[in-house]
This record gives sequence, C-alpha cells and structure tokens, in this order.
Amino acid sequence: MREWKEKIVMAGFGGQGIMLMGKLLAYAGMFEGRNVTWLPSYGPEMRGGTANCMVIISTGRIASPYIVEPSSIIVMNQPSLDKFEKAVKSNGLILVNSSMVNRAVERRDLKVFKVAASELAEDLGSVHVANMVALGAYVKVKPIVKIESLEKSLSSVLPVYRRDMLKLNRRALKLGFREALEVEGETS
Repeated sequence: MREWKEKIVMAGFGGQGIMLMGKLLAYAGMFEGRNVTWLPSYGPEMRGGTANCMVIISTGRIASPYIVEPSSIIVMNQPSLDKFEKAVKSNGLILVNSSMVNRAVERRDLKVFKVAASELAEDLGSVHVANMVALGAYVKVKPIVKIESLEKSLSSVLPVYRRDMLKLNRRALKLGFREALEVEGETS
C-alpha cells in the first residue's frame, strides 16, 4: 500500500468552531487507524480574533505537526482566504465558505469548491454548526476519512456541556456532505 499524507489548514474567526473542526478530523483519522497531528493557533482574542488549526492525516510517520505548504485549506472567512491562499501547494484544494467570502480564489493552479456553510447552518437552526457543514463538504470532495468516522468522533470531541448539540452537529455534517454534490468545482 502506498503511503499518503494530507496536510489541512482550517481557518476563520474565533468562535466559528475551527478548533473543534480540526480536532474532529484528527479523531476521525485516528478511528481509521491513521497517524494524525492537530496543532491549534489562536489570535490574541478568543472570540472574533483569528483562529486556525493544522491537521495532518497520514498512513506513514509525521515528522512535525507544523504545516508550511498545506495540500488543502478550509476557509470560513475572507481574512483566512487572504492569509492562506498563497501557501497552498500547487494542485491543492481550497474549500470556501461562500457565505462569508466575497472574492474568488485568484490562483489558477488549485481546485476550488464553495459551500454556503453559514447559510445552510442557519437553515438548520444554528449558525454555530457552519463548521460542521464545511467539514462534511470537505470530506465529500476530499475523502480522506469517512463521514461515519466524523459522526462517531463527535461524541468523543464535543465537550460535555455541548452534548445537546450532538444531533444538530450530525445533521450539519450530513447536510454539508450532501450539498457537496452541488458544490461548484472550479478552477478559478
């Protein structure tokens, strides 16, 4: 079996659930027997400041959790696209929350997918699950873990005081996964 490694950066504002999204992806990778790392990074403010995390999922060893050149990025807002677009490796992937990003991806050497994560989350009843919509869409267009592994991981990752959100988070993951069928794949 050939070794593979996916390096993902997830980025947005504090309060958008970026760390939860990354931790969930890392746990799903562990449940599938892969090697994983998760490295959070916060701006000076918790809510409203910048937040990103780096996740590596691999069938082989991982030398460092720090990512200089991600193979994929999930951007939940405009400043995150501005900051990380140039870093993505050539032929990499960008998943954009089109509800919060107002410009097109400028690079022509990337696969670009859009999902209106915030709007879809509002339709479910809570903008707080936009992160799960985006993550569900991401694993549809880049199937590095199974959607079932993400769902299974939710009960391990969600804090006790958020257990009442378990069902809604599962619905949001599935909605993102379904919507990915209609996600615009484009080479910008």
